[in-house]
Amino acid sequence: MPIDPGTGIIAHAIQLAIAPVFLLTGIAGLLGVMATRLARVIDRARSFEATWSGLDANAQAAARLEIRNLEQRRRVCSWSINYCTVAALLVCLVIVTLFIEEFFATNLKSLAGALFVGAMLAVICGLTCFLREVYLATHTTRIDHTRFE
Repeated sequence: MPIDPGTGIIAHAIQLAIAPVFLLTGIAGLLGVMATRLARVIDRARSFEATWSGLDANAQAAARLEIRNLEQRRRVCSWSINYCTVAALLVCLVIVTLFIEEFFATNLKSLAGALFVGAMLAVICGLTCFLREVYLATHTTRIDHTRFE
């Protein structure tokens, strides 16, 4: 049975695209974690909205400080998600570029490389923002041990 030469091209294109697909899976996992952290920040802020009228003056002052911290965390989470989403889009473009290069026998290695470097820079920025958000979460949250005695 003769082998279709087009099948070899498709198989090679898929082989080239495997590594970026795994990277895309990793970025999707990061996005899931970051979205969950953002949701937790928003839920905490909404809990203050729901209980604000029942708080005394001292509790409202403490809540205002925490709300400012939550707003800063929300912003950093949002940037982290934006950067990682851009990275995922760039990885998708790398995959498309690799397929186009294979199917049309064009030399798009420079474009694929540039897109990949852009994706890595976006991942680095996203992870940096994520690290900042974790730092803010751990350094602005205070646990009052006296309440548990």
